[in-house]
Amino acid sequence: MNKIFYRTLLLLVNNKEQMQRLQEYTAARIANYHRLLETTKDHHHILEIQGNIAELKRFETLRDEVIEGSK
Repeated sequence: MNKIFYRTLLLLVNNKEQMQRLQEYTAARIANYHRLLETTKDHHHILEIQGNIAELKRFETLRDEVIEGSK
């Protein structure tokens, strides 16, 4: 990704309301995936769910990543 793209994302991560909604959304999705992990028996599906959770957790550091990338 380039600086221009990161700078467009600054509008999102610097808006407290929007960033809070995004974090609430990701927390809800992660909770759903945790429930799926409890019931899933297929090993490949478990790995897929774990990957989804890892990707959603990247939103926790999105603001720092965008600020750093826009410099």
